[in-house]
Amino acid sequence: MDLDLDYYFPFSDVSKTLQRINMYPFFDISHYILMCLLVKEDTPQLGTPTFSRHHSFASWLASMLMCFAGTIIGNGLTGEPLIVPFQNHRDILVATIVWYVLNYAPFDLVYKLAKFAPVHLAVCLLKEIQRTRKVFDGVAAGVRLYPQAYLLNVLIGLVKANGSPVMLLFARLVTGQFRPPIVGAFSVTTKACLVVAIVFLMEHTGHLPAQYHNHVYLGAAAFFVLLRLAVKLLGPMDPFYPFEWLAGALLFGGLADAISGLFRQGGAASRPPSAAPVVATDGSAGAAANGAPKKAATDKKRE
Repeated sequence: MDLDLDYYFPFSDVSKTLQRINMYPFFDISHYILMCLLVKEDTPQLGTPTFSRHHSFASWLASMLMCFAGTIIGNGLTGEPLIVPFQNHRDILVATIVWYVLNYAPFDLVYKLAKFAPVHLAVCLLKEIQRTRKVFDGVAAGVRLYPQAYLLNVLIGLVKANGSPVMLLFARLVTGQFRPPIVGAFSVTTKACLVVAIVFLMEHTGHLPAQYHNHVYLGAAAFFVLLRLAVKLLGPMDPFYPFEWLAGALLFGGLADAISGLFRQGGAASRPPSAAPVVATDGSAGAAANGAPKKAATDKKRE
């Protein structure tokens, strides 16, 4: 007997709306804002307008690479041309306008507005709704191209939704600085995208019933939104750490290392303490040093 989730969670209409809603322009603009902010704050002048004033083309190109990072890297995995995202003049124009006003508005007003906490939070939440769509579309494209390659299906969905950590290396090359990202490739967002991509893949392969699709999609969107809210309101956190720690302890040698460490500590405690060497003080050392020649002279006279 199938469980009727619509009876307990009557949110199918919300899920259908999220799946049908057009990502342009508001959701796309939110993504462009976050990526242009990332480039602006990652430049050597740390968010000041100096770099974009003196290196406008480098700043623009790095921002465009970040804005379309998921599509560029995803096309590389699916065998499509990498420059396909740049053939859409509308998207390039909108992203360029966002880049321009963030970097060249008088008194940095637009930049300060985008960094204002309530505005920034709203932009981030819109971005998470778009991220859900990108994960789903990426997994669907992977299943369509490589039906039995489950690893590729998950990987395509992952990079479509979160390709910026990888593209950040190339953006730094464009801006004249090459260093690894401070936040590793497997950030909390990357882990969340990985989990959601696996869930969507299970849905495509039939491991999750098709009639639950609306609830699965809505749950994925809520997961992204709540995770971003928690990070913004409570500070940096990693809800996946307990599961990683448990997996490391049980499957990857963590438990064996802990047991061997306990045995080493027990062996060290059972050994008797060795006698500490007698260390002479400065006075006794000096006395011994001064007395040695006198004793040698006395012995020589006796002879």
